[in-house]
Amino acid sequence: MAKRGRTGAWVALALGAAAVWVAKDIPRQMGGKAKGDRLARVLASPQFSGGKFRNTVPASEVTAASVPRLAAAALRDREARHPRLPIPVVTPTPGLDAEGLHVTWYGHSCALVEIEGRRVLLDPVWSERCSPSRISGPKRLHEPPVALRDLPPLDAVLISHDHYDHLDMATIQNLVDLQAAPFLVPLGVGAHLERWGVPATRIVELDWNERSKVAGLEFVATAARHFSGRGFTRDETLWTSWVINGPTRKVFYSGDTGYFPGFAEIGREHGPFDVTLIQIGAYGDAWPDIHMIPEDGVATHQDVRGGLMIPVHWATFNLALHEWPEPADRAWAEAKARDVRLAVPRPGERVDVDNPPAVDGWWQQIA
Repeated sequence: MAKRGRTGAWVALALGAAAVWVAKDIPRQMGGKAKGDRLARVLASPQFSGGKFRNTVPASEVTAASVPRLAAAALRDREARHPRLPIPVVTPTPGLDAEGLHVTWYGHSCALVEIEGRRVLLDPVWSERCSPSRISGPKRLHEPPVALRDLPPLDAVLISHDHYDHLDMATIQNLVDLQAAPFLVPLGVGAHLERWGVPATRIVELDWNERSKVAGLEFVATAARHFSGRGFTRDETLWTSWVINGPTRKVFYSGDTGYFPGFAEIGREHGPFDVTLIQIGAYGDAWPDIHMIPEDGVATHQDVRGGLMIPVHWATFNLALHEWPEPADRAWAEAKARDVRLAVPRPGERVDVDNPPAVDGWWQQIA
């Protein structure tokens, strides 16, 4: 009995140690709070009032009463929210120059934009889960097409907002060591990066309609209709869409957003764009104002006066109740109905914006 008791004690000790190891990074994952000059800029923002950032068009939130229904729905039809076969991942060709205008979609909202000799990485997430926990939360449905260490030299890293599927602590910490590029982020997000070891000299925080020039490119933080938060509080940091202006080429990235009239304003002020990267996935009836349905994504592309549309925010993480292939199916159908030029690359596939591949429905073959 004594031996059995000692064994049980060792098991309990090991489990306790494992739990501590798993949970040790969670407080840091939550990020930091703006202080000093960063806080002063937050408080002075026209978007900030009553202790939080606000949308120009209010967005409804998921209600507590709907949570049990959503939880029950998440347990049904789980197979339909995953592909039946492995997602085809393309290994990017190393050593290609960044001239012209190319977009390599790495999955979800992460993409490499190569514009007139410069390289910009959008919302990089390389971790296995988009979650503060290493053992729970949405898990990747495919591997990253390229290792972080094998990325080419970057000129800038753009972050749209601080949700876990767009701002990943481990990825940021690795990029600090592997790259020399600055991080351009919305107001308040710089405090997260500083807590994770990013030097203040490599952080550029912008409010809506503010601009920054980096490596010969102009970046403009533009409006979106969303929310923010990594812990128990919401909307203490800003969310953005992004305009990337090269010497002669232009790119628009929607970030996460609901549809709203601000996109037409962006199109009038900053368009037309050679290419747009538009959120089309993770929508639901319970949160209609913060993630666009695919048809609204196509409308947004037209509102901002886009040329080629590349859908993002789908395929990599299961974050909603719709079937896995549905965002791409609906975006393709709507693009054809509206005569919109569309490219739907496989993860890792490099798209030449001036000569994009025809849409071939690759996702339908594995759904």
